[in-house]
Amino acid sequence: MSPAPHDPRPLTGEPLSLDLLNTRWIEDGQPRDLLAGTDGLAVWLAANGLDDGRFAADDPTLRRTLQTRDALLAVVDGSLAEGASRVDAVLEKGRIRATLTAYGGGERAEFADASWGPGWLAARNYLELLGTAPDRIRHCAHEACVLHFFDTSRNGTRRWCSMAACGNRAKASRHYSRSKDA
Repeated sequence: MSPAPHDPRPLTGEPLSLDLLNTRWIEDGQPRDLLAGTDGLAVWLAANGLDDGRFAADDPTLRRTLQTRDALLAVVDGSLAEGASRVDAVLEKGRIRATLTAYGGGERAEFADASWGPGWLAARNYLELLGTAPDRIRHCAHEACVLHFFDTSRNGTRRWCSMAACGNRAKASRHYSRSKDA
């Protein structure tokens, strides 16, 4: 088995829906997009354990995953009321089938067209986040950052995608401003 391809994104490991949004980021002032092609899709699928043979890193899957990303972005950075129909359109492409396993009751996602699978799973994950703690779905507070995260801090006050990156830049900027004024 070959090693997983390098994931160049600055923030990984977020819930699937937010990780899909984080396939776009800013690096050195320039926008970057992991999903600019099927190679990047393969990286994203691998990063999320979706490269197990169920889904192909091909053009149809890429198009549908991008469509899902745009729908989620409309909801997260726009208006839930306005973007809901776009997310619903993605969710119509699959369903959850109840199953009985050796361990008891279970669920399995099913798709009429497997190319909708990764996007559908991301849209479904967004619904789960809304049901868990909608106020913890956040956009990084740094004005030049486009990343999203699910705040799992104890007191729910996380503001930055990464304290080492955006949080540190904000602190340095405040320090520079205070020392300049002094």
